[in-house]
Amino acid sequence: MKKMEIAAMLGFAAALMISSFSKSAATLYDLEDDVVRLHILANSDSYDDQLLKYAVRDAVLENGSCYFENIDSTEAAAAAAKLCLPALEEIARKTVAEKGYDYTVIAEYEKIAFDERMYEDITMPAGVYNAVRINIGKAEGQNWWCVMYPPLCVPAASEDENLQEEYFTEDEKEMLNNPQKFRYKLKCLEWLSELWNKVCE
Repeated sequence: MKKMEIAAMLGFAAALMISSFSKSAATLYDLEDDVVRLHILANSDSYDDQLLKYAVRDAVLENGSCYFENIDSTEAAAAAAKLCLPALEEIARKTVAEKGYDYTVIAEYEKIAFDERMYEDITMPAGVYNAVRINIGKAEGQNWWCVMYPPLCVPAASEDENLQEEYFTEDEKEMLNNPQKFRYKLKCLEWLSELWNKVCE
């Protein structure tokens, strides 16, 4: 087989791979834009600080998730998150004080890089997501997270079996429920991106 034919076949194969990777990347980017996560960082990894983290979690979900009810878009969820930051911070601060601690509490809304994480029966791929982050004290302990929008961790949502159908595209649902199909592609895309950046330096 001539070298030109081999090169053409390799080029075609590379194009197919890049196309496949690009579709996976596009799905991930869409997913990142469609989600608002809740991220609570404990003061430390001590047993007591971890218990406090879960107490803050319970208080925020019980008293603060109402701000994310009846939200019908990511833009509205982002606006609600920013608007309710003082209220969420106060809920967390009150809980910390009631438990006998004097830790500072800071609630922020920002883009945060997350590793791949499982939440109940779905797997959120690694990526950069919009998130409400509640920092307790030094915020150096293990964290807890969930998805505030779509309302996967809102108590009332636990009874709704159609949340994925309502909020996620078919490609996003595939990524959430079958992460093993995408890990290799996304890792290769990350590697190619890093290689390209080095070449461009």
